[in-house]
Amino acid sequence: MNKNTDTSQVHGDFTATPRMALIAAMAVCIGLISTLVAWALLQLIALFTNLFYYGRISTAPVSPAGHHLGWFAVFIPIAGSLIIGLMARYGSDRIRGHGIPEAIESILLNGSKVQPRLALLKPISSAISIGSGGPFGAEGPIIMTGGAVGSIIAQLFHLTSAERKTLLVAGAAAGMAATFAAPVASAVLAIELLLFEWKPRSAVPVALAAAAAGAGRRYIFGVGPLFPSPPHHLLIGPAGLLGCVAAGLLAGLLAAVLTKAVYAAEDAFQKLPFHWMWWPAIGGLVVGLGGLIFPPALGVGYETIGALLQGDAGTKLLAGVLLVKSTIWVISLGSGTSGGVLAPLLMMGAAMGGIEAMFLPNLGPGFWPLVSMGAVLAGTMRAPFTGIIFALELTHDINILLPLLVAAMLAHATTVLLLKRSILTEKVARRGFHLSREYAIDPLEILFVREVMRTHLVAFPATTTLAQLHGLVRERPAPRGQHLYPVVTDTGDLRGVITRKQVHKLGDSDLHAPDSLLGEHVTRPVVAYPDEPLRVVVHRMAEFGLTRLPVVERGPDTQKLAGMISLDDLLQARIRNLTEERRQERILHLSWGARRPVASNPV
Repeated sequence: MNKNTDTSQVHGDFTATPRMALIAAMAVCIGLISTLVAWALLQLIALFTNLFYYGRISTAPVSPAGHHLGWFAVFIPIAGSLIIGLMARYGSDRIRGHGIPEAIESILLNGSKVQPRLALLKPISSAISIGSGGPFGAEGPIIMTGGAVGSIIAQLFHLTSAERKTLLVAGAAAGMAATFAAPVASAVLAIELLLFEWKPRSAVPVALAAAAAGAGRRYIFGVGPLFPSPPHHLLIGPAGLLGCVAAGLLAGLLAAVLTKAVYAAEDAFQKLPFHWMWWPAIGGLVVGLGGLIFPPALGVGYETIGALLQGDAGTKLLAGVLLVKSTIWVISLGSGTSGGVLAPLLMMGAAMGGIEAMFLPNLGPGFWPLVSMGAVLAGTMRAPFTGIIFALELTHDINILLPLLVAAMLAHATTVLLLKRSILTEKVARRGFHLSREYAIDPLEILFVREVMRTHLVAFPATTTLAQLHGLVRERPAPRGQHLYPVVTDTGDLRGVITRKQVHKLGDSDLHAPDSLLGEHVTRPVVAYPDEPLRVVVHRMAEFGLTRLPVVERGPDTQKLAGMISLDDLLQARIRNLTEERRQERILHLSWGARRPVASNPV
């Protein structure tokens, strides 16, 4: 009788279908491919580092800090930045930036479709940037490159936009897992930053892709951890926890300062009177001068992070990271060059922890650098669980879990209160878009039709003749807002519906016989059921282009009219949810009993 296809639907906890298995299998393949892509990117970085600083063709891992070029080294980052500017202008301007905002934009605005040339230009430009001394990490570029690989493979098949998104994020997570030997943190980062949902249909394939990359990585790079650290005590005591509170708050402040500084630098470059193609060269000049002052500031700096986590860093190294590394990173990133943010944030967070270790309780070498490293990452990225698990997987120190939880959450809270947007979403907002990073149950999912439907309405018998119709309309004026009239049988079953406009047309005796029955002129309706969540009804209205539906009781052979639901009723459900969030009331009142007056003795 109706157009619905889900009259016997049982609403489960999840919306996954067996198709998830196919997407998961594709994600595993993409994960293995992204492992090779991560290996290729690291090889490219090593190749360009050797070329720029040592004048040789080699892919042996080497740090630019060990060069012997003297003043000439100032010009190397400038040359690399000029190449990147040319690639961005004449190749694709999508290579500019650190990769994650671009991945977010591709997911939310471009239907998860990435240009194939980006999969080639992004890793090359990032390798040139880092290889010529850029103070960046490889994770941002590999996230974008792995995502591009996943998107390109997805575009070769007949998939939905949601499935393309899943495979794009699977490639991004796999690339990060292969680079850092951190598959769990990579899956969590995908959920906190890229998926914008928490559903099995996407979380399962992405996690399996990260697991595949984590397993494949061991045969190429070896087994982790990337930064082994001294084991720390499980019990740290109240003084240690108070220190974690201080470290978390300081990490949040540092994260806010870094975020503001990056976009202040970007604003400053926007005011320059020449084309943005030349901006990276200015950033390259700053990098070259910074590298001359403090050579460990050049490049990825994994060896510096390792030294900080071992507790071997002196005051000169700590000051150099916090002053020089942060300055050249802020300016070069603001100039629009290509590079990542995770490794620099790890280094700056660990350096702050090294400073804190001079004042906070002594809980072992590398304790405060590790705690602050995870907290700064959590606060800057607005991804606290990513920061916690990332620090665990980088060091394999499970005893640090509780201190990380305290510090990372407080750093996250600090930046949430101080800044409207993170270092990732600010770039998206500056392009004219807005996204929310808060995930919650849709109130339309937990409210049912029976809670908001209208039961006070006018319905007409199907046996009404057209001659009787206008008399009934005058006798039974419809409640305000009712524009659709149900037509029912003698037993109360829904026969069909008719609009107010159709009622007036049926009164034209020149077109319709006065003695014809109303039941012959009704439209077969799309209906709703009292036990359905409102979200299902919203989707049904959108699918059929309707704004109101009759509500009927479920039955094998009958459909008793129960009420009517419209878009206005759905808005009332939203208002109810807003009221629950904003209305403040005191439920329990403590009564200590009224004090009895003391009777005075009569004189």
